[in-house]
Amino acid sequence: MASRTNQRVLLGCALLCAAALPCADSSRLSAAESQPQPIVAVANFPVASAARLAGDGKQTRFILDLDQTVTFRAVTLADPYRVVVDVPQVNFQLPAGAGSGGRGLVKAFRYGLVMPGGSRIVFDLTGPARIANSYVLEAANGQPARLVLELEEVDRTAFVQSLAPEHRPELRPTIAEAQPATAPATAAPDTAAQQKADGRPVVVIDPGHGGIDNGTQSSGESEKNLVLAFGLALRDKLEKAGKYRVVMTRDDDTFIPLNDRTKVARNLKAALFVSIHADALPRAEGDAQGATIYTLSDKASDAEAQRLADAENRADAIAGFNLAEEPTDVADILIDLTQRETRTFSNRFARLLMGEMKSTVRMHKHPLKSAGFRVLKAPDVPSVLVEIGYVSNKGDLEHLVSEGWRSRAVGSMAQAIDGFLTKRMATAGSSN
Repeated sequence: MASRTNQRVLLGCALLCAAALPCADSSRLSAAESQPQPIVAVANFPVASAARLAGDGKQTRFILDLDQTVTFRAVTLADPYRVVVDVPQVNFQLPAGAGSGGRGLVKAFRYGLVMPGGSRIVFDLTGPARIANSYVLEAANGQPARLVLELEEVDRTAFVQSLAPEHRPELRPTIAEAQPATAPATAAPDTAAQQKADGRPVVVIDPGHGGIDNGTQSSGESEKNLVLAFGLALRDKLEKAGKYRVVMTRDDDTFIPLNDRTKVARNLKAALFVSIHADALPRAEGDAQGATIYTLSDKASDAEAQRLADAENRADAIAGFNLAEEPTDVADILIDLTQRETRTFSNRFARLLMGEMKSTVRMHKHPLKSAGFRVLKAPDVPSVLVEIGYVSNKGDLEHLVSEGWRSRAVGSMAQAIDGFLTKRMATAGSSN
């Protein structure tokens, strides 16, 4: 476990340097800030204690109070208009609700971890704007160190011209060409060799959201934390049985792009991919409860499934970069025989999972649904997305935070996984 964590930290640190965004105006950065930031103990990460906005719809300033200076890089993005600021890993201790409201050119902002060793702040803008100035001030005269970002309103034409070529709307690269925001989803040579020697079927567990992307939230609980706890419990349950090799797309509070989650399963030739989420309904849309199991389809089974798919598919945009367009080869594969066979297996597992879960877990009134979830689009890996409950429902939330409920739900899910893979392996063996 320790070696796996160390490897992820080293990979994340290397990619933070390799995928560096164009540098903002750093003429006022101190010489010390130009040095690489080492990966250090959590206690030594810079602490952000306060953040505020000032100004109006013409000029807006953002100020972040820190206990030490940091290096940073900032870039503007279009469609929707955003500013992304990348910094070394920061321990955000901002007041509750910080960023939920805006001022001037900023509608709102969010912040969090995007990889081991790297944090990000994303500003949603009211319209096109440019970074007029950006700098870090050292602590002085009893005032803390500060990161300052000054935005200025511009028209659409000037905004697009100010973008780096790779971020201009008409030149946006496909997923296949874009650099990943986290550790690569490709298996390292020693990992591939280990898998071949192991020989056990691979099950990939995908806790949704993470890092800068909290997912749904209610009563102080975040979806990203609830589903991570569930995913880790499911991993432990499956590993204890010893029949399967279990791989997590994330085992900590790190943001993983949707396409990278799928690549993990494909590169490991996984036998099954299970994405774990927890839904929420806005107050105006009433109340809903129970677990729901989703499979991939080109057309959503109902309006609620479409709403959820649209929300989940925006995860990359929430973290700053929207890689919504699939490469042509994936789009072509979706209509291939392989994809159709994979969907058949996915639907079969979904029905089996529903049968196991309904005896221990409260299910939604329509427990089986389908929609165009990007995270389910691996053409050769049976995949399902399980919404284990609604954080917006009081009863469901009580279950989601309960270890007893989690243990029962994990048990039924593990039993379904075992039943599905045991039968599939037996069928595959008899056909050889």
